[in-house]
Amino acid sequence: MRENTVRLISVTKPVGEHLPAELQNPEGLMAYCARVSSPKQENPNYQKLLNYCALHGHWSVFEMADMTVEIITTRAIAQQIIRHRSFCFQEFSQRYSENKFGYIPTDARSQDLKNRQNSIDNMSRQDKSWFDFAQTQVFNQSYRLYKEALSRGIAKECARMLLPLNTGTKMYMKGNVRSWIHYINTRCHESTQKEHRDIANQIKAILVEQFPSIEKVIAE
Repeated sequence: MRENTVRLISVTKPVGEHLPAELQNPEGLMAYCARVSSPKQENPNYQKLLNYCALHGHWSVFEMADMTVEIITTRAIAQQIIRHRSFCFQEFSQRYSENKFGYIPTDARSQDLKNRQNSIDNMSRQDKSWFDFAQTQVFNQSYRLYKEALSRGIAKECARMLLPLNTGTKMYMKGNVRSWIHYINTRCHESTQKEHRDIANQIKAILVEQFPSIEKVIAE
């Protein structure tokens, strides 16, 4: 049993001989490219420039650097994530490898009757316990049958149909900073399912650490 987790895999790194030492980082690279028409292209003071670009919507500057993260989540949430088509993805394939990620439980929440995109964390302890038990029962039974199907020689691409949506998966998600800003501003919003929002907030913390200039233009 796992949790929804995110970790940094890579960020764009400038080639050493082309930029001065002060610009040898992802934000320095973006500023260097942004000043392509300036006689001061190698100006090491770039934070103010990037803040200005972010606050005034000069988004092309933020397409000059990429970030890749690893995400462990459920198959249900993975389907929401890959709807962001400006990103590149690689996901664990159940056609080629046996799934060993277990499952990731979801807390029971009630349906918001005024907003179909929202759920409310007001369930009783008894109902939460029942839902936890139900998820465990469903996954254990499904996984037992999945393993039996494999032992009978049934292809992985067929056997995977026995697994529920809370089955864990691993994926890599790569995009430029502009795309990440849009993703965070969309998926950190309260209208996003809580489990997906938890992932977006983890990505937000990583993005701000790597690109502090964009902190003022992303979701609170």
